[in-house]
Amino acid sequence: MSEEEVEATGWDAIEDQMKRLYGQQEPKHYAAMLPYRLGGKDPLSGISAYEAQQPYPHWHFVTFGFSELYDKESENLEYSGYGFELTFRLARSAGEQEPPAWGISLLQNMARYVFSSGNIFASGHYLDANGPICLGADTRLTALAFIDDPELPAVDTPNGRVEFLQMVGITADELEAMMTWNTTSFLHASEEMLPAYITDLARDSLLRLPAIKEAVRLGIERDGSQTGILYVDELGFEPAKSRLLGTAPAVLTIGARQAASVASLLRGRLLKGKPLRLTCPKLQILLEPAEETGCVQDGEIVRISLSEAAILELETKLQPKEGEFRLSTAKELKVQVRKTYIKDQEGNVVETIG
Repeated sequence: MSEEEVEATGWDAIEDQMKRLYGQQEPKHYAAMLPYRLGGKDPLSGISAYEAQQPYPHWHFVTFGFSELYDKESENLEYSGYGFELTFRLARSAGEQEPPAWGISLLQNMARYVFSSGNIFASGHYLDANGPICLGADTRLTALAFIDDPELPAVDTPNGRVEFLQMVGITADELEAMMTWNTTSFLHASEEMLPAYITDLARDSLLRLPAIKEAVRLGIERDGSQTGILYVDELGFEPAKSRLLGTAPAVLTIGARQAASVASLLRGRLLKGKPLRLTCPKLQILLEPAEETGCVQDGEIVRISLSEAAILELETKLQPKEGEFRLSTAKELKVQVRKTYIKDQEGNVVETIG
């Protein structure tokens, strides 16, 4: 079969869904100059942007390339490619004729992450961008959440199932709330203030609203946290050591950047009877609720059991500030918090936490 005869069944399935929303509107389409398989830098074959009017003017982006657009190549017959395409709704200013280029770049960057790591996104996931989602912009949106696009249900194509995941720009404290509660529940609770989950770089944190803050508090109390695994930039552990004058306590080291997140998750996980796994490239620490506190190391995995009293004390004392402390309820454990240095792509320190 020649290249001209290859059927774009996957591509057509995506366009059919967009036509259902926008009729015969001709979208702004941006195709990769050089195919990724031939050495191009853009993994996605294309990105389309539609002019949406409801609930207020915005660009509705959709990707082409996470799923299989032409022939079926993967062995997974249930899903097409990675099983999803990304969408992104971005507030559109009056008279804006072209979608902002940074939105297209952001979607391609998401694709580079997926294609290089093999890690896929799903509804309920979140991602810390470690800075403005639009580089150089004066915005509080520094992270992304993922949820099913409210207008695009999953479709079954000849190459398998494709889900439409919408990216949503969020603030740092909203990310914290999603980590300690639940991404989907937080977004659902915010629907009135964040209609269609449109990303607006100019908006403030939703947690400034008492109703949202209360919804998060009640949600954590009722549901606990969905976050069972937390990646920590700096993580260390030294087992207890016997000395001439007694035993030196075990030492748990955490970077200041994630200290507050760990403290929040202790309530949402351990106090709900669920474990919390802290992970970094060389070490995994499993925090578990237990009757008594104790530490056991098995290779690269450390299991730290914490009593309810120790959990509550650790939650209170663990702050994003350099220092160390012992737990009165678990004297066999010492906790160190070290400064975290945030660096830019060139390796320059742009922020110090702790």
